[in-house]
Amino acid sequence: MGSCKLLVFLLYQVVPVKVHREGHYVAAVFEHQAILSPNPAALTNRHSALELMNRNLDVYEEQAIAAAKQLIVFPEDGIHGFNFTRTSIFPYLEFVPDPLLLKWNPCREPHLFNDTEVLQRLSCIALRSKMFLVANLGAKQPCKHSNPHCPPDGRYQFNTDVVFSNNGSLVARYRKQNLYFEYAFNIPSEVDYTLFDTPFAGKFGIFTCFDILFYEPAVSLVKKYNVKQVVYPTAWMNQLPLLSAVEIQQAFAVAFNINVLAANIHHPTLGMTGSGIYTPSESFTHYDMESDAGKLIVAEIPVSTPEHQSHPETNARSVENMGHMNFANLPTDYQVCNKEDPKDCCRTAGERDELPLIFYREMMYDNFTLLPLLGIEGNIHVCANTLCCHLSYQRLHLYNELYVLGAFDGLHTVHGTYYVQACVLVKCGSLNYTTCGQEVTDATTVMDFQLWGNFSTTFIFPLLLMSGVAPDVADQLGWRKNYYYMNKRAMSSGLLTAGLYGRWYEKD
Repeated sequence: MGSCKLLVFLLYQVVPVKVHREGHYVAAVFEHQAILSPNPAALTNRHSALELMNRNLDVYEEQAIAAAKQLIVFPEDGIHGFNFTRTSIFPYLEFVPDPLLLKWNPCREPHLFNDTEVLQRLSCIALRSKMFLVANLGAKQPCKHSNPHCPPDGRYQFNTDVVFSNNGSLVARYRKQNLYFEYAFNIPSEVDYTLFDTPFAGKFGIFTCFDILFYEPAVSLVKKYNVKQVVYPTAWMNQLPLLSAVEIQQAFAVAFNINVLAANIHHPTLGMTGSGIYTPSESFTHYDMESDAGKLIVAEIPVSTPEHQSHPETNARSVENMGHMNFANLPTDYQVCNKEDPKDCCRTAGERDELPLIFYREMMYDNFTLLPLLGIEGNIHVCANTLCCHLSYQRLHLYNELYVLGAFDGLHTVHGTYYVQACVLVKCGSLNYTTCGQEVTDATTVMDFQLWGNFSTTFIFPLLLMSGVAPDVADQLGWRKNYYYMNKRAMSSGLLTAGLYGRWYEKD
């Protein structure tokens, strides 16, 4: 891993920021290459656990000093690491009291509770740097065996985010609701809806990693509590083409018209990178699968997010002109690639047929119905169950790259269970149809397009990813009658993915 002192000098890169303007605030997120236990399943003691965690906290302190702004967000698992068992993680756990029940400044009152050394260190970093600080750690909470939900070892263990104010006080605690194969932790008996107030941007909400794909608590914070600023610690393993970290982070900000401050952990060998500061209209991101160093991102963003730039009513004419096909009827003369016979699907884009070829391919572990883009321009559509996806496109040049329009409408059941409706335009790995759905990171093709579908859910996350895994935002988004659409023109680089990723939460 190298020493943490070496890491410190490799980590610093910021978006140039001057003294912040009125109505704006300056935030930082840090993508941290955590120093990990060489054997997380092995039993250790509290002293050894603190030694490792303090090495990561040394880096946190350096980065907080470097940022020197109003708020900094650190990633999930950044202090203690991951891949623990329930027993082996115990020495790393802190006691985290509920700040709604107790006012406490760990830096100034270090002896109030046992097993709070990490909280004390974080509190002192916030106090010395005079900034709000968000971090993630493991927490323990004793319970009585008379409680029917109490685990056999007599304690709950939670994946926990903590927030400290600029004077070092513990002001918020969030316990992760949607665990991702985290067998060392428990799910809280009631959902935490965690908010905290700041003098520079008002109310913030907080949730963690896998939470972003579910209604509770992420959507509730926005819909029920009217949150406009979200801090988001994560340890996200990228899944292209539809769920890379920067892709879903940007999509959440755009879908709900909010600001998202996302800090991911940095371990490229595990596919973990991708952090950013997002507004509905722009992003400041970091994605690096080559370097072993983390990254500090600092950016000034507006406190208030404007209303969505696109209004469906104003774009009705362009949608209707492009959507001349009937939503309900798939032409019977489309050729179908039989998914039961893989030989039927081994053609390449150079083998043109008179009729469009519909085929099936696994993408993100889901069986998508796909249709290739065969010309420099066209109007095509493809359906899956009740969802029909339409695309009108015009390429600037016809490069040797294969793109497909895809539709999926069903229950996703791998690495989590949740219902998805998705209309996607993706680049394939090669000209062979069998490579469609594979991870691709570079593209040359630039095109103008409009993508739309007749979604049954109102929760649509717009995905737009360009060459180099760089997120972008659409020119126009919105509803027109019973379909949701996305427009994009004048791309600055090649297209990897454009998608409308619908989450039908009621069918989970």
